[in-house]
Amino acid sequence: MFKHIHMTLALISIALFSLRFIWLLLGSEQLQKKWVKITPHIVDTLLLVLGFVLAIKLSLSPMEHLWLAEKLLAVVAYIFTGYYTLKLARNKPMQIIGYIGAMGWVVLIIRLAMTKQAVFF
Repeated sequence: MFKHIHMTLALISIALFSLRFIWLLLGSEQLQKKWVKITPHIVDTLLLVLGFVLAIKLSLSPMEHLWLAEKLLAVVAYIFTGYYTLKLARNKPMQIIGYIGAMGWVVLIIRLAMTKQAVFF
């Protein structure tokens, strides 16, 4: 059950990030709505907490399972590139590059979750 909730939250998180990216490119006023500013943080917090709960429940340690350590680093990189895309990038080409980079990290995170095989470590 926890795994399915975790996967659903991940999908919602990616969908919200993509929606905010589209609105950013379009210059939409939707980005200023309170729910748009709050909901992604709630979803991402629940996603991270549930990830830690799953790791504890399954007795997974990043020190013993290198794929998990790599996944955690990829999550940090995704957060940074997402923040860059939505807040720091000053023009559309850089926002697009940031978004593509963030989605690259998402692909790695999904691959690691599915295969449990480290790519870089």
